[in-house]
Amino acid sequence: APIVERRRAAVAAARAARPTEALWDALAKRASGGEARRDFRASLAGPGLSVIAELKRRSPSAGALRPAADAAETARTYADAGAAALSILTEPDFFGGSLDDLHAARACQDRPLLRKDFVVDEHQIAESRLEGADAVLLIVSVLGRATARMIEACGRAGLDALVEVHDADELALAADCGARIVGVNNRNLTDMSVDLGVAERLLPRVPRGTLGVAESGIETADDAGRMRAAGAEAILVGGALMRAGDPGAALRALSGAEGDDDPG
Repeated sequence: APIVERRRAAVAAARAARPTEALWDALAKRASGGEARRDFRASLAGPGLSVIAELKRRSPSAGALRPAADAAETARTYADAGAAALSILTEPDFFGGSLDDLHAARACQDRPLLRKDFVVDEHQIAESRLEGADAVLLIVSVLGRATARMIEACGRAGLDALVEVHDADELALAADCGARIVGVNNRNLTDMSVDLGVAERLLPRVPRGTLGVAESGIETADDAGRMRAAGAEAILVGGALMRAGDPGAALRALSGAEGDDDPG
């Protein structure tokens, strides 16, 4: 895919400028200073349906959402409206994001931050921790068997990994690789169509003890309730919030959603 190839080229350039081992060395030095980590997984495991609210200015599937969105203002709005965690798109070419957005979101509120990008190399994992992320997205369809190595690198960096799957085979691979948080993406990355039934089919198959997240296509409180009823402990929502006239109010409406079998 063009987006993945673009990221591979960017990582190669970043590695040439600063070798990956230099990033690990910098992380080791900083760890001795005891910088507080924000626990992404624990934040999602709270009572009720947790919302990961996403800063996303545009996307290949939806086009422009909120091109002029200010990262700090958006992050504060989400935190004030009760988001359990924030997802920050840092991919520049197709989504209009940057690491500057991560810095801005970290500085202005206290929720854990997921760096959402196309991770193809452990260089990005060490970089993510240095730049202020608490978790990163790992996409099984991009990484394949390398997912296990990337999860291990996340552990080394002190990051949680949100491991994204689209079908039963990818879910099985994620489980084999030791994923502790699995995100089921309802979007078909080939034709960009959305089907909430994907999460309804896969979430019940997420291994016990692994936290299940529903991603993509969640627009309304009813959608959120469907995901909760299917077994999601959290939902990741970007487009619906970024398009909303009042993103905070839209987030609060989603946060109130519960499935029919909600244990309370």
